[in-house]
Amino acid sequence: MNEKRNSFSSSLGFVLAAAGSAVGLGNIWRFPYLAAKDGGGLFLVIYLALALTFGFTMIVSETAIGRKTKQSALTAYGTLHPSSRWIGIFACLVPFMILPYYCIIGGWVLKYALAFLTGDGQTAAQDGYFTDFITGYAQPIIFDIIFLAAVAVIIYQGVNKGIESLSKLLMPVLLVMVIGIAIFSLTIKGSGERSGLDGLKVYVIPSLAGMGAKDIFITILDAMGQLFYSISVAMGIMVTYGSYFKDDSNLLKSVNQIELFDTIVAFLAGVMIIPAVYVFLGEEGMRSSGPGLMFIALPKVFAQMGIMGNIIGAVFFIMVLFAALTSAMSVLEAVVASLIDCFGWSRKKAVLIETSIALVIGIIICLGYNLLYFEVTLPNGSSAQILDIMDYISNQILMPVVAIGTCILVGWLIKPETVIQEATKNGETFGRKKLFIIMIKFIAPVLLLLLLLGAVGIIG
Repeated sequence: MNEKRNSFSSSLGFVLAAAGSAVGLGNIWRFPYLAAKDGGGLFLVIYLALALTFGFTMIVSETAIGRKTKQSALTAYGTLHPSSRWIGIFACLVPFMILPYYCIIGGWVLKYALAFLTGDGQTAAQDGYFTDFITGYAQPIIFDIIFLAAVAVIIYQGVNKGIESLSKLLMPVLLVMVIGIAIFSLTIKGSGERSGLDGLKVYVIPSLAGMGAKDIFITILDAMGQLFYSISVAMGIMVTYGSYFKDDSNLLKSVNQIELFDTIVAFLAGVMIIPAVYVFLGEEGMRSSGPGLMFIALPKVFAQMGIMGNIIGAVFFIMVLFAALTSAMSVLEAVVASLIDCFGWSRKKAVLIETSIALVIGIIICLGYNLLYFEVTLPNGSSAQILDIMDYISNQILMPVVAIGTCILVGWLIKPETVIQEATKNGETFGRKKLFIIMIKFIAPVLLLLLLLGAVGIIG
């Protein structure tokens, strides 16, 4: 099976595919509202420090595990150490749970992109538009089906013709669009004295005003949690993509490029969004927008730009759609590759079965906003319905558990030298070797445990 395994045609193909996975809704949707909520520059500084330490450690570990075993997550961990098979099961369960609701959110993005493309941005900005849409019976399911079908068709094409080809096309376009919107956002001036540059200062300059020790601790946990969304670790994706990475390619150089690309886009996502929201909604409105920032607050901002708002809104949501698509591709591929490796299924069979399951679960989630609506309180104190529950279990419980398991496997069972040797098998220099060893054995597990304890409501 390994001899016939597909691989990325070049390091560039791997980097763009992995970056496409990392640059998704987590960067463009979640990163800006967390930065706005958590003191702007303070969140940025903490996030950058974690990306260069914890993020680097986890990406290198998972990519090396994949390349060394030539297996996807479900079987790779058990191949390295029999007692670690459970990590592979959990790592495969994460994308299995994420795919249905991620495609639903991708459908929401598609809905807004079409609204602005057809000149209906003013309607999309009205109060109740988003709520009326997601609580409807037919439209959310239709848009979910369209988005999921597009993802399935790409993954059906395979590693080279599907994932790599589309990533090479979409990622440069996405980066240009992100930069263009970010520059435009900085030039905005409101009716008052606020400007986009004022919003940029709020975003990048650290501020401890009104923040106590608990607030700073929560900011650290938020930044840590954001890394899971941003760099695609603890969900089987980097293990799977690593298994397609050629043995003679420079793993560490590619990981550094992924790190850089992801961090730049995450930062630019904030530049795109926060200055514009600051100009039209003020600092309080910016900090209180929360998860509704992209679907509720931003359309209102675009609506205040007049005719230009429809154009900018259309470009923005098309860009977000590209990002959502490249990420959803990696989520589906992580599950499909695991089914192929574990059960020997053909790609066609694995894609059809997993897509069908995701569609059924997706319909149930969509109905969770109307016919099947109910609300519960999660251990972290937030109220939730079906989509929120699945997001909570997959992202806040299973992903830290998988990451802790990976740290134990690499740090203590197979030892850090196993990953170091895989990463330097072509004579490369491991520039952050001491940092890697300390992080994987001691610091990362502690941070992950704190994140998990915060998720279950024990701390925070």
